[in-house]
Amino acid sequence: MTRKDDWTDIPAGHDNPLDYAVSARDRSVIEMVETAVQHGEVMLAFQPVVTAGQPDKPAFYEGLVRITDATGRVIPAREFIGQIETRETGRIIDCLALEKGLATLAKFPDLRLSINMSARSIGYARWMRTLDKGLGHDPTIAERLILEITESSAMLVPELVVGFMTELQRAGVGFALDDFGAGYTSFRFLKDFFFDILKIDGQFIQGIASNADNQVLTAALLSIGRQFDMVTIAESVERAEDAAYLTALGLDCLQGYYFGAPTVRPPWLDTGAARATA
Repeated sequence: MTRKDDWTDIPAGHDNPLDYAVSARDRSVIEMVETAVQHGEVMLAFQPVVTAGQPDKPAFYEGLVRITDATGRVIPAREFIGQIETRETGRIIDCLALEKGLATLAKFPDLRLSINMSARSIGYARWMRTLDKGLGHDPTIAERLILEITESSAMLVPELVVGFMTELQRAGVGFALDDFGAGYTSFRFLKDFFFDILKIDGQFIQGIASNADNQVLTAALLSIGRQFDMVTIAESVERAEDAAYLTALGLDCLQGYYFGAPTVRPPWLDTGAARATA
């Protein structure tokens, strides 16, 4: 039988095998992302955000970061963002996502798009240069760009986020508070943020049609959004009955696999190809 004393090959600094395994896994993920960045294997997958009650009318699309690994598999951000969030690789991923999002907006003038960012990228020179260059390229891009900041990220440096948002909102850029309800937003700061959009975290949305607790919590979060005059979006909508319940509750928009999975082949590419061959 293996005992703790038998783990003699674990490097110093690790108290137990689990710590070592987690550390090794994190290093592997970081290396995978760094390799993808070096080889240009970073892309956006696009998911529609639809108007409640009108599923065939996307209000905008969210551009979600994806990388490809050595085997060619497409890896979603949720599988690596936690390991790179505080590293410079996280800032580079933010830069690449913004670059690709801005290029897409420049190429498709009828499109409105949201891009995720970390509050840590506000002071990152390359990210700011990318944003300034993109907004200067086309005067309509600012009004079609939405920057999504998670609740937990916004609370890292709330005063900095408030100033950053105020400046860009003057230029027409929209801001969405992502994963609302999952973090620890202080109501003292919430009234100062002036987010345009409130995205309610999916943990309160999944199965809401038959979950009384989620119904009460979502109604409370919705009332907060209304109080601060924000467009409200339910995330992770996966069932018809949940979509119907949320529409009746009064959510402005819905997002989730029920309306479409994130795809690297969005519909406007097919439309563009069809026009080119017409």
